[in-house]
Amino acid sequence: MTTSNETGWNFDNSYARLSQTFFSKVKPNPVPSPEMVILNEPLAKSLGLNIDALTSEAGIEVLSGCKVPKEAEPLAQAYAGHQFGHFNMLGDGRAMLIGEQITPEDKRVDIQLKGSGRTPFSRGGDGRAALGPMLREFIISEAMYALGIPTTRSLAVVTTGEAIIRETELPGAILTRVADSHIRVGTFQFAANWRPVEELKSLADYTIQRHYPEIRDAENPYLGLLQNVIQRQAALIAKWQLTGFIHGVMNTDNMAISGETIDYGPCAFMDKYDLATVFSSIDREGRYAYGNQSYIGGWNLARFAETLLPLLHENEEEAVNIAQDAISEYNKIYQNHWLEGMRAKLGFFNEEEQDEALFTSLLKMMQKSGADYTNTFRSLTLGKLEETSIFDDQEFANWHGQWQERLGRQKESKEAVNELMRKSNPSVIPRNHRVEEALSAAVNKGDYSVMKKLLAALKDPYAYTIEQEEYCKLPGPSGMPYRTFCGT
Repeated sequence: MTTSNETGWNFDNSYARLSQTFFSKVKPNPVPSPEMVILNEPLAKSLGLNIDALTSEAGIEVLSGCKVPKEAEPLAQAYAGHQFGHFNMLGDGRAMLIGEQITPEDKRVDIQLKGSGRTPFSRGGDGRAALGPMLREFIISEAMYALGIPTTRSLAVVTTGEAIIRETELPGAILTRVADSHIRVGTFQFAANWRPVEELKSLADYTIQRHYPEIRDAENPYLGLLQNVIQRQAALIAKWQLTGFIHGVMNTDNMAISGETIDYGPCAFMDKYDLATVFSSIDREGRYAYGNQSYIGGWNLARFAETLLPLLHENEEEAVNIAQDAISEYNKIYQNHWLEGMRAKLGFFNEEEQDEALFTSLLKMMQKSGADYTNTFRSLTLGKLEETSIFDDQEFANWHGQWQERLGRQKESKEAVNELMRKSNPSVIPRNHRVEEALSAAVNKGDYSVMKKLLAALKDPYAYTIEQEEYCKLPGPSGMPYRTFCGT
């Protein structure tokens, strides 16, 4: 029998030492016949895990939730959240945090099983997950990591050997997710709404110690916490916008205090540039559309600020003023990150006042013509302007001349400009039709080769290799808009 030490599990479960009101201890929910589908070997090695032991029968039993390592303390976290603007009590209804792994580099990360069965927060659900959505999270989260966007990671997907019922019978699966932590805005909302202020303070102190230890001794560490979370979220959402990523369900329980992208449900990458793009089947009003993501980020952060009011100042009015001053900086911080990213995408090393107008005019042309977001910037990077749908437009010719003039006003060489653009504009993204092709082969045929080939192409999205060119092609015409689903 393989032991947890042989596997490399090295748990220290600090979250379990908080008040038990923040979680419920849970037991394994065994599944009939778990099998490994895919293992992220580079990630496993970075976590200090032994690949052979992890893929053994005993290792797979851990990744399927049948057994837990000796040092683990399985728990389901309690949290709340505004879901499409409506406030609800929530919690890990189909996830189990088995422990916090201390890596060889002394980094602390959560190891969570998603789809591991019922918990006290399941609210009538079965706590299970289907294979397709778990593979989707694996593909998209690893693509996000390769793109340089802060994200939770996917360690493994195992099938369970059981069918789960959604609209049809589907193969069950469990994803092992790795995160800096699973503390959310919704975790603080839970504490602020239903727990005494002493427990809210303990959660805030724990979060500072875990994610922002440099502010522990600040004059007002809770203001520092708010400011740091604002900074990280503004930077994160700017990166989403710069790559055309649409999260799809930006509820407050899906905003991580660590600044990572978390919960890949109805997410997708945009093809045609359109601010109104929505993929989620349940977002009928476009609340979480591509063009709304920065606004919703600010809205969610305002809800986070509200939870911290009792800690920001003993005088409520003064606390509100402190929180408002901090939140008022969000739009400026976000805009600065976005402008910096757009400058890099167009090869600008310095700043000029008219840059934003240049960016905006390009995007308006792209929206009007339905230009592909990723491939437009890819074509500009490669100098293959004829491949853009706006190439023949006189308006684009005028814009291109202004762009070239702008480049000519900086001292950097053409080679340096091209290198910057290549580092800033991915050649390849997980195109929706390619993701669906991989999921269909895996779920319907048990063929994982399509997914593995896709993952290989996405591993270095800035490489501009010949092998990636096939994955740059757009989908064929379709009479139906692309739709994604939460996967619950």
